[in-house]
This record gives sequence, structure tokens and C-alpha cells, in this order.
Amino acid sequence: MKKLKCKLIVSDFDGTLANSQNEVPDDVVKAINSYISDGGIFAVCTGRILPSILPRVRTLGLKGLVIAGQGSVIADIQTGKLLRDVCFTNAQTAEICAALEELKSNVQVYNNDGFYSDLPEDEKHLNLYESIIGVQANHVETPLSEYVSTSPERFNKVAALCRPEDQEELYSQLLKRFGNKYDVTCSAKVLVEISPYGETKGKAVEFLAQYYSVEIDETCAVGDNLNDLSMILTAGYGVAVGNAAKGLLDRTQYVTVTNDEGAVARVIKDFGYIQND
Repeated sequence: MKKLKCKLIVSDFDGTLANSQNEVPDDVVKAINSYISDGGIFAVCTGRILPSILPRVRTLGLKGLVIAGQGSVIADIQTGKLLRDVCFTNAQTAEICAALEELKSNVQVYNNDGFYSDLPEDEKHLNLYESIIGVQANHVETPLSEYVSTSPERFNKVAALCRPEDQEELYSQLLKRFGNKYDVTCSAKVLVEISPYGETKGKAVEFLAQYYSVEIDETCAVGDNLNDLSMILTAGYGVAVGNAAKGLLDRTQYVTVTNDEGAVARVIKDFGYIQND
């Protein structure tokens, strides 16, 4: 059995673990399974909601925990049992939705059962998004700010689906308005997302390290977008994939190959094990 350098490796999913065809190549799965067999702990940490990511990590045969909703949700992969589930209050969700509506942006709200959208059922960008995450939206006729204010459900993320050229401006506006109150970030090129304050991927990495009794210096995190920055700065070794957003590349100490070149397999090789000279 090889000697481990990092006992815990945490990976983003879209744009990192999955390639540009939204698939996890066999050689990457093999590298993960070998690392786990050697005693390593591997976890997926994503902005996706739980019903989107849980089936995917199960098909990979992973055991342990998965992190969803930008860090606000942590669940056991095999049982689905929740270890953490941090949500907005209804008033907070309504406030964020109202702000997006004022900006003439569409609104989506998420929880562990799915997500709700104010876009028409046949809207092509929404349909593409649904096909990518594997979850269909629930549609409401009233503005979402009104719906969530009286809903018995609780929500752990609010997002706007936007054109790539509009993302930076929308992100800046929301960061200025809510940056001291909620966590505002970007994941895919067409999403701006808002989560409960402090419930970041970085905090989730800290939780996993404590849960598995791993020193933070023995952890590694890898990602491709700004929502991965907190965990990359938190982990002992923070790695950006070669296809990462410039804003992440500029803040990351280590850069590996792209997601289409087996980035996570390379990270496991370079940071998972002690290298023998």
C-alpha cells in the first residue's frame, strides 16, 4: 500500500471531476478507487443540489460524504442521511428573490427536494440546465418572492440563470447589495448563486477534516471556478484545474491539467501520495 501525502481530497464536480461532456472518465474513476483502497478519503463538493449530485457520486461507487449547495448541505452517500442542512429563513429567501426580480433577472430557489423556477417550462436555457443537473424544475405562476414567503418549505440556495456576458455585472450588483449578509458566488458561466452567509465550500472542507480526524495540512481541494476559492484557500493544498476561471487561477498556488485531461487523476497522483525520488 502506498503512503499517503493527503489523506483527504475534495473535488468540485462540474468543470473539474466531470469533463466537458459532463462525464467522469474511467481512468479518473479508477484513480479515485485506487486512492480510496489505499486508505484515502475522497469527497465531492459542489454547488449542485443534493438530488442532482447524489445519484452521480453513487454511480461512481464512492462511499463517505458528499457536499452540496455550495457547502450548506452534507450527506452520507450510501444512506442519504443529512449531517448538515443550513437553510435561509423564508424572509431571507424572499428578500433575495425580490432583489433579482427588481434587476429583471429570472429566479431559481433550491432545497434538498429539487428547485423552483419562474421561467417557462419550455425555455431552452432552463431545459439545457435541467438536462445537465438531471433534475426538472417545479414551476410557479406567481413571482417567487411571493411564493417563498408563504411556503412551508425552506431553501438553501437562490440563483439566477443568466447569459455568460451578463454574469460579471449581475455578480457585482448582488455582491454589492448582499456581500456582507449572504455568500454570493459564480459557478457555471451562466449562474450567479447566493447561499447562507459563511456556508462555503471552505467551511465544508473544515467540517470533513474534523469529521474524519484529518489535519488540514493533509487535505487537498481542487476546482475550476470562483465558488471553489474558499475550499482551495482552506485546504492544505489548493489546486486549480487548467481550464479554471482566471479569477481562480490568479489566487491558486497550484495548477494542474484540464478536466478533459484527467485533472483529478493527476491531482491524486501528485498530491495524494508521497513521491519517491
